[in-house]
Amino acid sequence: MNDHNGSNGTNQASSRVRGHRPARGEPLLDRAFRLLASFGPDTRVLSLTALAARAGLPKATALRLARQLVDHGALERTDAGHYTIGLRLLELATLAPRGHGLRATALPHLYDLHHATRQHVQLVVREGLAGVLVERLSAHNAKRIMYRVGGHLPLNATAPGLALLAFAPTEVQEDFLAGDGPTEEDDSHPTGEALRAKLATIRRDRYAVFSRRQWDTEMTGVAAPILDRHDTTIAAVSVVTPSETIQPAAHIPAVVAVARAITRALATDMETYA
Repeated sequence: MNDHNGSNGTNQASSRVRGHRPARGEPLLDRAFRLLASFGPDTRVLSLTALAARAGLPKATALRLARQLVDHGALERTDAGHYTIGLRLLELATLAPRGHGLRATALPHLYDLHHATRQHVQLVVREGLAGVLVERLSAHNAKRIMYRVGGHLPLNATAPGLALLAFAPTEVQEDFLAGDGPTEEDDSHPTGEALRAKLATIRRDRYAVFSRRQWDTEMTGVAAPILDRHDTTIAAVSVVTPSETIQPAAHIPAVVAVARAITRALATDMETYA
């Protein structure tokens, strides 16, 4: 996965269109989402021409859809006439129980973990066969890491991804082991039987540890699952530290304790609002 932020909509879009024409019978909603998926951390503002090209749509079609999305607040126009993501999408995203609701419950515990470690603290959920980073707290002097809030990360190449995969439903694990999940272009991550064995160890220990080079530094993540009453992952919490200066094992008790605290808090919230 070259794109660490999950913004691979352009490649997907180009594979679905021929000669810059929408696929025959393609639903309007699919085209609209392709427009929205054209934006990313490095493409926050797009001209109509760029938007149409990235979405793989004729310019006239892109203009018509963009105008409708502006009318609904999903896109906004800049003074220069370019397009950006609209605040209406943020308003709707805050209603997602696995996003804002989970984040609101977990955040006090994440702050405690961040205060104790002074490193990167992450909260990750699974979406299909990838992870999505829904919150990250980072110290000012922490080393730079790859993934941004809202970005996708591979399940077998990060500690929270492994924790999510280890406690995912069996069919999800088998789909990933069959090679259906996204991965990255290095050999640091386990695959096949090595991955199956690693997931079994994580289920036994109730935490995951994974090291890999990020930018110019070897980084190690320690993660623990946040589970529902059926022992299936709701999310995973992790701490990411430089491998050469901090012993990751020192963070395991704190990460596990915070994951359990968030699990209890979520169970209480569900009972309260049931």
